[in-house]
Amino acid sequence: MSEHRHGVAAEAQAAEEGGERKPLSVSRRLGRLQFHRSGKFRVLQLADIQDGPQVSKDTIALITAALKAARPDLVVLSGNQIAGYDPAYSATFCKRHWKNSATGSVKPADLAHTRQLVHDEIAQFVRPMIDAGVPWAVTYGNHDFQCGLSNAQLDEIYREFELCVNPPLPSEFCAQIWSSALPKEQVISSGEPGTFALPVSGEDGETVMGIVLIDSGDYAETGGYGAPSARALRFLQTVPSKIGAAVESIVFQHIPMPQYYRVLKPVPPTTAHAVEGYRMFSGQYFTLDDAKTEAGGYLGEGVSCPDDDSGEFDILHDSHSYFAVAAGHDHRNAFVGDYSGLRMITTPTCGFDSYGPIPKRRAARLFEFDIRHPYEPRTQLLQFGELVGKPSSKKAYVYGMNSASKPKSEGVNLLHHPNKVSRTWHKVLRMLFGR
Repeated sequence: MSEHRHGVAAEAQAAEEGGERKPLSVSRRLGRLQFHRSGKFRVLQLADIQDGPQVSKDTIALITAALKAARPDLVVLSGNQIAGYDPAYSATFCKRHWKNSATGSVKPADLAHTRQLVHDEIAQFVRPMIDAGVPWAVTYGNHDFQCGLSNAQLDEIYREFELCVNPPLPSEFCAQIWSSALPKEQVISSGEPGTFALPVSGEDGETVMGIVLIDSGDYAETGGYGAPSARALRFLQTVPSKIGAAVESIVFQHIPMPQYYRVLKPVPPTTAHAVEGYRMFSGQYFTLDDAKTEAGGYLGEGVSCPDDDSGEFDILHDSHSYFAVAAGHDHRNAFVGDYSGLRMITTPTCGFDSYGPIPKRRAARLFEFDIRHPYEPRTQLLQFGELVGKPSSKKAYVYGMNSASKPKSEGVNLLHHPNKVSRTWHKVLRMLFGR
């Protein structure tokens, strides 16, 4: 890992010293997602920026430094970019789609104000990609819509910015649409915001692998977290026929599947570093299973997955057309495991305005694919402490995890503000379930 880290850093330094002003993304220069002449292709995952209208300077610093170090072909933002519960969005706050849809109750002026705030927030965290010349793709999590804008409305805002590869909506199911960010790239659209596929070619133009983004849902009416829609699941079933029968893909989504627990090891609650499971796994304690996970990962909280199995894992596994799933959502988890031949990956938060690991361990995740074995990527965390150093903010974080989670609850409150909290914060925190 250290050898690889030094390698990407050396490439970035050489480009800087040589006065190179070309886009960092080789694929951007080529006009399509493509393996380089070196046989490499790189993707950078940014999980859980989860901030309000004024994005933390440290978050931006991490994104900027990670781009420079990794020189990725593509950046994937895997959900919860927007902290929809932020006080700035309180006038349009939508806790659940089925309880208090903002669009039917708020004033048009308030909704317009929220849209402007969200637009300005997005401008801050996509600016490093635009400046570096790196295309980027977006899917959604369980907090984005809570600002009062639907994922379709958010998607429209993202596509106003340069180098966004999300396809326009509405579009037909599995329509192939030429990308405005990459003029030689055809995006396969599901017609649902945040759910689409991107073929990655070799030098000869033949598709080598696919990158699939899936909107993994937000909340279930029965409690806990949601799952991909029926349309998204049908898209996963259909993608192989569109991208190539012999081609395999990696999936990026926000919420992990229940099968992520299969790469964990059940242990007694007194075991060092054991964490309690979430909802259906409440009362059970886990550590990473060394026999199923790569060295260097960590488990800081229970995997927060849906209670019900949507069938997504079976689709990915039984089709033999997918080799990995990379999720975010659990800010304090970072591991790479294998269950039944499918690589299962979690990426910690890269943001500095919500709970997570200590500042130096907040990170982006780099994936490096090799054309000789494209379905066996190397991956590493690009951590703030190594890339940037000390955080600029002296904001105090106190992280606590309850000793026992409640089976009927919708999460554990991991973020506590040690200083005086404003009345607005009190109001918003009462509306939230704490996650």
